[in-house]
Amino acid sequence: METVFSKQLQKLRKQSGITQEQLAARMQVEGVQISQKAVSRIESGERVVADYELLILSKVLGVPLEWLMGKD
Repeated sequence: METVFSKQLQKLRKQSGITQEQLAARMQVEGVQISQKAVSRIESGERVVADYELLILSKVLGVPLEWLMGKD
């Protein structure tokens, strides 16, 4: 089931012009072991995101954590 977070993540990733594989690679550079399949599952709401993953997603995508959570 899609969540506000999963929709925000997918929207931002597409606006940034990067693939799920590229997003996974950027997270791996930051020390998070994640695959393209895991990113896909996050975007579809099938996988829960750990706190530390939220922080790294916010960092690699260059947006505030609050935006990813759907808070303006």
